[in-house]
Amino acid sequence: MNLKISSIIKVALVAVLVAFIFWPTFQWMKIRYTAADTYYSHGFLVPLVALFLIYRRKKELQSIPSSSNTAGIFLIGFGLLIHLVALRWGLNFVCGFSLIVVLFGLFLALWGNEVTKKNAFPLLFLAFMVPLPKVLIITISFKLKIIAAQFATGIINIFGIPALRMGSVVQLPNTALTVGDPCSGLRSLISLLALGALYAYLVDLTRVKKVILFLSAIPIAIAANVIRIVLLLLVAYVYGAEVATGKFHDFSGMIVFGVALVGLMLVGKILSWSRKT
Repeated sequence: MNLKISSIIKVALVAVLVAFIFWPTFQWMKIRYTAADTYYSHGFLVPLVALFLIYRRKKELQSIPSSSNTAGIFLIGFGLLIHLVALRWGLNFVCGFSLIVVLFGLFLALWGNEVTKKNAFPLLFLAFMVPLPKVLIITISFKLKIIAAQFATGIINIFGIPALRMGSVVQLPNTALTVGDPCSGLRSLISLLALGALYAYLVDLTRVKKVILFLSAIPIAIAANVIRIVLLLLVAYVYGAEVATGKFHDFSGMIVFGVALVGLMLVGKILSWSRKT
């Protein structure tokens, strides 16, 4: 992957062309990233991380002889066809993933199989910048908040505090607390999955253990959110719902996400220890 002046110009022209073709998709992503109720505020960072992952292997990539694979042309055409159809039907989510297909095709066409293989993860990592459809977000968020409310209510009852769950509303003796969409844990789950994928890629583990580490982000994020709701219920029981849904609500979210991140790192350490023993 020898980036001479001619290659740099070629890459720059291709980048401008891709940006022009996918401009409506980029605009849609920006709107979703900056929305008040966004689950994808991390979206701006994903391409920067992907570029960094490619850059950190610059010397290794430069040592690989550049070649081209005509299959890349067909992959580009296939990706653009998906993009045009999805754009026609307003399927922005599909447009976002078609961009990744086109990028894979460009890598194959410009630099060949070996370079594409070395950069497969950074390209696939871009999937975390594509927002899920709102319908899917609503469905997943609803199911997660019901699960979290159910487990949190059970834990509160174990503590000796009588609580009754009715849908996403937890009735306490002195007040009631509604587990809303922000408390579903979906935002933390999406962010933790991205961090889990990045951590699994960077850590020195077998492929199977990398998959286990990545997938562990799901139960860790759910468990962390249950802990958060338990804390909110305890605060609501002692101090009232106003205090629980005030500043403590936002503060607890940041703390619990930090705990989830530590939990993910702990799983990575455990898997590393088992590799050494």
